[in-house]
Amino acid sequence: MDAPHYVAARVQRALAEDERTVELGIRVDVRGSQIFLRGRVSAPERRLLIEDVAREAAPGLSVHNEITLVEVREPGEEEHL
Repeated sequence: MDAPHYVAARVQRALAEDERTVELGIRVDVRGSQIFLRGRVSAPERRLLIEDVAREAAPGLSVHNEITLVEVREPGEEEHL
């Protein structure tokens, strides 16, 4: 099995290069046989695509998707505090 930092780099490269995701803002942590994905995205579908790409890049490892969803507002929309 590859060292954790190699697995994390492989997953991050896959997220950046896969046409389904083209994602640079996700943090990938590998601990033993587990991968933890952390970051923020604007749509649930995107969150699932990122998880799919990570699973494909590291088959056999358990993927924990801790990516959170953020609300995207239209420019100029009033923010309520």
